[in-house]
Amino acid sequence: MNKNPIETAIYVISFIIAVVFHEYAHGYAAYKLGDPTAKHAGRLTLNPLAHVDPVGLLAMLIFRIGWAKGVPINPLYFKKRKRDTIIVSIAGIVTNFLIAIIASILFRLTIIPNSYFYQFLFILAYVNIMLGVFNLLPFPPLDGSKILFSLLPNKIEYFFTKNERYFYLILMILIFTNRISSIIWPIVTKIVEVLFF
Repeated sequence: MNKNPIETAIYVISFIIAVVFHEYAHGYAAYKLGDPTAKHAGRLTLNPLAHVDPVGLLAMLIFRIGWAKGVPINPLYFKKRKRDTIIVSIAGIVTNFLIAIIASILFRLTIIPNSYFYQFLFILAYVNIMLGVFNLLPFPPLDGSKILFSLLPNKIEYFFTKNERYFYLILMILIFTNRISSIIWPIVTKIVEVLFF
């Protein structure tokens, strides 16, 4: 992470915006599909204190990859468990990509280039793209795993769900050894190029 305190502050603010809207989108989608768990847990809010995970924020500052507190979801409330689980899982990712697109449009419309606001829009888009791509990975507890597991036959889904702690351990190893970069950065870079160049 750049030691420039202003750039660091911009990254932190961008990360908070990204994870707050990401988690809120999960909770809101679940609520609309009949699951009040997130609402009862006080997670249907844009208050950062309800969503930001200090460890995830620290990981963002060190490794440029971070996460928030997962919104509690109870699939038993869903009318169609697999379908609705996929919808809820995709909601956060779609929200991040939408924020990135909006930020890139505002970036192009900004009349004062090289300003801090100009830099903020670029980093905001970058962080949201990062979070969206990261969450597509099929490792629990990321959204990609929920999407993948919901597409699998019940017996195979049960096997992966039962052993998801081992996949979570693999994810943590990939993050803290910085191996995850080789997986997501080519994709993130390509999306950034499409939006900004």
